[in-house]
Parts: sequence; structure tokens; C-alpha cells
Amino acid sequence: MTPDTAQTERVTVETDILRELITPVRYVLFDFDGPVCRLFAGHSAERVAGDLVAWLERQGLHGLLTEEERVHPDPMVVLYAVNRRHPRSDLVAELEELLTRQELKAVPSAMPTAYADPLIRTWSAMGSRLAVASNNSPRTVTDYLKARGLDDCFTHHVYGRTGELDRLKPDPDCLMRALRALGAPPSDALMIGDAPTDLVAAERAGVPFLGYARNDCKEKQLRDAGAQVVVRSLEPVLRVVRGQA
Repeated sequence: MTPDTAQTERVTVETDILRELITPVRYVLFDFDGPVCRLFAGHSAERVAGDLVAWLERQGLHGLLTEEERVHPDPMVVLYAVNRRHPRSDLVAELEELLTRQELKAVPSAMPTAYADPLIRTWSAMGSRLAVASNNSPRTVTDYLKARGLDDCFTHHVYGRTGELDRLKPDPDCLMRALRALGAPPSDALMIGDAPTDLVAAERAGVPFLGYARNDCKEKQLRDAGAQVVVRSLEPVLRVVRGQA
């Protein structure tokens, strides 16, 4: 067997797996930051995390975070940490609003994920019902979708972060809200996510899962978490949806 033949056979097998996963789908739940866009592509997430830490320090709460949490590049880690220690408090509400404002600032410089826009439009045009199920603020998601002209594809079905931060993914709450609003049986839906938390939430909701990984690290995280189907590009997904593969 030549290398070209092996590559062709591998692509054929992967396409068959994708087709088997995608063909029965009538409802698609997208995670936002990753499968739809890179929200902080032009507005550093690390800087946002640092801003949240600095705000806490100005409130005299420097000791609220561990050293690891204080230097973590993901602002959600800071928010989770504060919520664990002061769940559903005014402090958490203020910090969450600060994060939301930073997310909204990031929208104009967010980088669309390759093939995401045509995939969303194609699935919508073919009659599939779409929703976003995200740990980001629904205000952020809505602003981005409107800016890209994609909001009509989702018809207001955006289910994001609420004041109940303990119900963020991996809790399936946002997926369950989306399924209920769509009237969707979990087995007829598909969750597209790029993180182990997306996979766990989908499993808890009984929804089949498709992993999207933009690099080796993301793919390893998903595979290690148990994801069975992971793509490095949405292009083969688009080809299957269009019936071109």
C-alpha cells in the first residue's frame, strides 16, 4: 500500500464516520468560542484574566485566589474560582459583568473559525434548527452573530452564561435549555465543541458530540477526555452537509 493510498483510505473512513454522525441530525448546538470563532484572537484572553485579578486586588481581595489562579491565562478560571468561594454573591455578579464587558470589547476583533459561517448558513438553509450553547455571555454571542449576519440562522436561540455560574459547562444546563426551547429530542441533536467540558455536558444531556480541534493540544485534550470523533477543520463537515462527500 502506497502512502497516497493509505491517506485516501483514512480520509474515506473519516468521511464515513462523519456522515454517520451528521446524517440523522435535525438540531445543531454550537459551542461559541472555538467552533464559531476565536473570541480573543485580537483581544488577549490573558490580559482580560489579568484585568479581573487586578480588579479583585483593588477590592482588597488579593488573597482570594491561589497563585496559580492569579497567573492563569483563562479569565473563566478566575471567575470559577471566585464563584466557588462566594457562590451567587454580589462580588461574583460584579466580576461576571466585568468579564462580559471585556468579551463585548473582543467581538470586533474576533476571528471567524474557517468554514464556520458557510456551515452555519448551509445547515440553516437545509432546515436544521441551530442554537448556541456557550459559557460566554449571551450578549457577546448575539453581538457577534449580528455582526456576521448569522443571527437569522439561530432565530434567537442563544443560551449562554447566567448568574448561576455553577451551571456552566460541564453542567449540561445551557444544552438542556436549548433542547427544551427547540423541542429537540437529544438523540436528534448534535453538539459541536472544542473542550472536554463541552463533551461532558453533551454526554450528560444525551446529545451526540463532534469535537473541533484547531491544534494538536486541543485534539489531545478532547481525545483524552473520550471524544470519539474529532475534526481539525470544519471543511469536511461542510462537505458532508452539502452532500459533496
